[in-house]
Amino acid sequence: MPVVESRCVVPVDLHVAFAVSQTQGEARKRWDPFIRGQYLVGGATRAAKGVRTFTVQRFGFRMESEYVSYNPPTNVGMKMTKGSWFFARMGGGWRFSEVDGDPSSTEAVWRYNFSCKPAWLAPLAERIGAVLLQRDIDRRIRGFARGCVDPFVLAHLDPDLGGGHATHTAPPARP
Repeated sequence: MPVVESRCVVPVDLHVAFAVSQTQGEARKRWDPFIRGQYLVGGATRAAKGVRTFTVQRFGFRMESEYVSYNPPTNVGMKMTKGSWFFARMGGGWRFSEVDGDPSSTEAVWRYNFSCKPAWLAPLAERIGAVLLQRDIDRRIRGFARGCVDPFVLAHLDPDLGGGHATHTAPPARP
């Protein structure tokens, strides 16, 4: 099963980084280039283990996923429960840890695994899929890093996850 991983260091504390990763609505769409839309399913009003989400990817692919772990502010995991015809399985985890010696910075590591169907096409589809998914995850984590210093996104954080506790460094002024 292919695995793709992307990582970055953001200039915000652990709680803020996790809270940015869990934004919804316009705040989420502002930083996350992967999604066209995303919402919680089944009457849920906030993320938690067992909660499902429905995501429409920017090209229109649709997927329902479920949180299999939810441990603020250090990690979150999901698995696809319904998805596109070409994924047999898909799962991912986002991990956040304080940067050694710098409690005002957080390392984010996002890892995904998947398998494709039909089985006869999987060997080729998974090689191509790994390249495409890696590119998407790299773009997505760069968007997350921008979201961590975006005043609009920071103003829309869930106070229970880190909103109001922002410790961040503003990006340098452009000449």
